[in-house]
Amino acid sequence: METLLKKLQNAHDSQELESIRIEALGKKGIITQKFSELRNLEGEEKKNFAQKLNEIKQNFETIYHAKKIDLKTLELKASLEKEKIDPTLFQSRTHRSIGHPISYTKDRIIDYFMQLGYELCIGPLVEDDFHNFAALNLPEYHPARDMQDTFYFKDLMLLRTHTSPVQIRTMQSQTPPIKMICPGPTFRRDYDLTHTPMFHQVEGLVVDNDNKASFANLKYTLEDFLKYMFGDVKVRFRSSFFPFTEPSAEVDISCVFCKGNGCRVCSNTGWLEVLGCGVVDEYVFEAVGYKNVSGYAFGMGIERLAMLTCNVNDLRSFFETDLRVLEQF
Repeated sequence: METLLKKLQNAHDSQELESIRIEALGKKGIITQKFSELRNLEGEEKKNFAQKLNEIKQNFETIYHAKKIDLKTLELKASLEKEKIDPTLFQSRTHRSIGHPISYTKDRIIDYFMQLGYELCIGPLVEDDFHNFAALNLPEYHPARDMQDTFYFKDLMLLRTHTSPVQIRTMQSQTPPIKMICPGPTFRRDYDLTHTPMFHQVEGLVVDNDNKASFANLKYTLEDFLKYMFGDVKVRFRSSFFPFTEPSAEVDISCVFCKGNGCRVCSNTGWLEVLGCGVVDEYVFEAVGYKNVSGYAFGMGIERLAMLTCNVNDLRSFFETDLRVLEQF
């Protein structure tokens, strides 16, 4: 026993201490084996031997637990010393960040339109069916609803699938003329290289009395905006369909990577789709009680524009906080 106690006191780490405990108290340990000898004794001799063994065991455990605490304290101190961070190291990094790519792109978009007199409007993230779908010419069972895999709550509320509900709320609270943009997060049940369950959009709306807001105004504004974002690029409008605008168009720019010559990014077409737009459908104006007005709307994904302007090929890179990616900005 003296040898075991001496080993305990001289143990250098928790692993060595545990091996000594097993040597003494394990299934085949020295003290455990001594207890097995009790079956060969009787009477007073058995009683005295058992009492002595219990004292030895208790003494061993007392010294063991005290030593365990000491070793844990020393190991924790050594670990903290090893992992210590010197805050002065960061002073040598003098690079200035433009901010997170999504925030940077969003701010550029907002700056452009606010200089043109657009009002910045914000709406709730949790919406009802009327503002998110019905008022935008997406009644129940409309096939276009299948394009938006929605997060629903039990009370028929939902996480907004686009920022268009802010346009509806703005028209309900204001009278024309209206020039507004509504940036913010939106939610759909989708996740892959180019989609995430939460993403960001910026949508714009212009409403004016009579026929003052025309598709020609829309086309000029978007062409100028895309040159502001991407520099000297070609812009084209393709006929498309959106339930809340008629006529509708998707807008492409010449590929910023291959300069329109064709590459893997643009599927060798030379063009990249960047946003959608159109003249506001009369049904939308009826839903908010507007008469004798005209208007146009447009919308774009901030992540999409950030991927193109910042040359990021995986959308998930924006959310995974990989310093190797973020330090590029």
